[in-house]
Amino acid sequence: MTKQTPDKVVVGMNNPRYDSEGRVIRADYGDLSTLNVYIPSGSSSDERQAFKMDFLEAFLPFVEAVRKERPNLIVSGDYNICHKPIDINNPQRQIGVSGFLPEERAWLDRYEASGMIDTFRVFDQSPEKYSWWSYRLRARERNVGWRIDYHWISEPLRERLKSASILSDVIHSDHCPVSMEID
Repeated sequence: MTKQTPDKVVVGMNNPRYDSEGRVIRADYGDLSTLNVYIPSGSSSDERQAFKMDFLEAFLPFVEAVRKERPNLIVSGDYNICHKPIDINNPQRQIGVSGFLPEERAWLDRYEASGMIDTFRVFDQSPEKYSWWSYRLRARERNVGWRIDYHWISEPLRERLKSASILSDVIHSDHCPVSMEID
């Protein structure tokens, strides 16, 4: 949803295997592009976890290709991965759980090393900051959550980044809004 009409909208990654699930959409505004992604969850089965890992391996080169064409890139969405132990409640209990698997977290390390910046962590390194809570066992009330929703930006936008936050008091679903501001 936008108040400004994009110059261009591109749906998908030009990969029918993933595009059939409607996981990626890009909008260009002048020299800035926003890309929204919904990375698959792997929690329902080994098959879906394999699909998630295949998606990640296709998504990174896709983002790198977009960045060559559109260097000022914001990639926002539900990544379904907690990057660091600080991003998940009780990380010791989450070993072997989809969303916190070593290979998923290693992928986010590679993503970051490619020149992408986790906007929230630029401003806030504190623990217990989450964007998703299970509906079970009063998880949100007890702040037993995961940080899986992100705004990552490409390196050329670093100087334009002004703020980033998690709006944990806003309750509309099991996720809460995350925000960032750039010039």
